[in-house]
Amino acid sequence: MTLTLLSLAGDGIGPEITAATERVAATACARFGVALAIERAEIGFPALAATGTTIPDAVIDRARAVDGVILGPVSHNAYPPVAEGGRNPSGVLRKALGLYSNIRPARSHPAVKTPTGHAVDMVVVRENLEGFYADRNMEVGPGEFMPTPDLALAVRKITRENSLAIARAGFALARRRGAKTVTVIHKANVLRLSDGLFLDCTRAVAADYPGIAVEELLVDAAAALLVRDPARFEVLIATNMFGDILSDLAAELAGGLGLAASLNHGDTHAVAQAQHGSAPSIAGQDRANPGSLIGSAAMLLAHLGHAGPAAAIWAALDAALADPATRTQDLGGTAGTRAMTEAILRHIAEQADR
Repeated sequence: MTLTLLSLAGDGIGPEITAATERVAATACARFGVALAIERAEIGFPALAATGTTIPDAVIDRARAVDGVILGPVSHNAYPPVAEGGRNPSGVLRKALGLYSNIRPARSHPAVKTPTGHAVDMVVVRENLEGFYADRNMEVGPGEFMPTPDLALAVRKITRENSLAIARAGFALARRRGAKTVTVIHKANVLRLSDGLFLDCTRAVAADYPGIAVEELLVDAAAALLVRDPARFEVLIATNMFGDILSDLAAELAGGLGLAASLNHGDTHAVAQAQHGSAPSIAGQDRANPGSLIGSAAMLLAHLGHAGPAAAIWAALDAALADPATRTQDLGGTAGTRAMTEAILRHIAEQADR
């Protein structure tokens, strides 16, 4: 049976790192005898120029039909208003495919210097469909509005359904990782109703995991402790905005966003997506680090039941990072995008020869 992935290159450095990711995924799958078909479609500025929207309905329909999606970074902050076709493809896909869970691991590598000198190995499990994010938290209309020119309001949406869903995803992941502690991030001392509901849901799910200790931390305290002692954290469960912020902090503490892999998933669909943005200032210069999206594709393959190719990609990525000549400049190396990709492909081939 053929595994079908839809590749959406996006903007800025997106075409470079998605091309690299496609090659790595295809090579790893071939090594394990997994038949892989990669389809491609345009999103972002190329789609806007061609169709009048940054994510055509046909792309959304195709994303529903395939086994998984590789989503390149997009320059959504530079898009025109939604009424003029400037929709955020990431937010649109998360809502359309029901991708309530955003899994963001942060793992340091021995050869890559970290800001604090600490080893880091944690996962932030971020709720993906609600919170303050205006592009996905309402059925009709945005979650932000301006009653007058001098007043802007934002609605924070927290539901029992999605709070339970993200708590279940987080505790199940913790069990698979053998984690001893799950840290639940909140601000219930101020957001008593919304974060109160979120805490009630996580506590209910925690009761089904008696072997895992639960720590509840205010988001500001969690940020401070991440900087002071990141090694104390294993799995963090958070609402949308808090998870977004803390996962970027964790990624930087682990060595940088260039290695920050990420998987969006729901009950039936999954999308691999780098944590970082489109970096238009270095687009087309062979400077982009492909590691984040390549790692995200490995997460996608594992999620879809292909552990062998996923493990091969992670091992090859680790091997490339170990040598300054085969890792990119953001990680203290000297390689460009293409050279780092070739090194990863070479390491996958060498694994097969052993």
